[in-house]
Amino acid sequence: MDTLKLTDLSVEVGGKKILDGINFTVGKGESNIIFGPNGSGKTTMLMTILGIPDYCVSSGSIHLEGKEITNLTVDERAKLGIGFGFQAPPEVVGVKLRDLLKVCEKTPQKEDLSGHALDLVEKFDMETYLDRDVNVGFSGGERKRAEVLQLLLMKPKLLLLDEPDSGVDVDSLGLIASEIEDYLKRSGASALIITHQGHILDYIFAVKASVLLDGKIVCHSNPGEIFKSITEKGYRGCVECPEKDPIGIE
Repeated sequence: MDTLKLTDLSVEVGGKKILDGINFTVGKGESNIIFGPNGSGKTTMLMTILGIPDYCVSSGSIHLEGKEITNLTVDERAKLGIGFGFQAPPEVVGVKLRDLLKVCEKTPQKEDLSGHALDLVEKFDMETYLDRDVNVGFSGGERKRAEVLQLLLMKPKLLLLDEPDSGVDVDSLGLIASEIEDYLKRSGASALIITHQGHILDYIFAVKASVLLDGKIVCHSNPGEIFKSITEKGYRGCVECPEKDPIGIE
């Protein structure tokens, strides 16, 4: 059974169609990459899977592990096992990172973080940030490390990652990507990752990559080949390449 399945999915934002007839699957235990230029609908795709209200499904359906979630709320989808990583994780003034990690781990507030959580905190070099407001004064790499800590403690079945390699130094990217890959292997969870730069491919094994252009999935192939083609020819040239598979992912 696929972890995620989008069937003939069309989405509107403010009355404007952004996604048009998307058919897409992420297999259990697989990592998939989405490439596309700005404005192609990549973030809309993630926001719709997540269930953000402004993203209106005009037709089609979304299934998570065989269960239709098209009309479920954000919190209902999160409880079913969807975790989301922001391109630019926001500041949360008045909430300490330690307390947020307790919520992610479902640790009673009167208790300290578990040994497993503290081991991850040490591995991510975030010990001195635990009693600071979430992301306030954090660098880009520190924000991403704090966010991945949260995600790993939530133990999601499906990770949605919006540009995890954006604004992150090489050391931080290597650390967070390696930990994500380790979690995916151990848990059998799946991931759908948006990337422009492609650096994440150095650390996470992706089964397939797809190109989203003008709100449609236009081709899919090996992630390395897709990224190389985009780098050399641009998105339009990549799509026109006869070696790429045509529309449709099943």
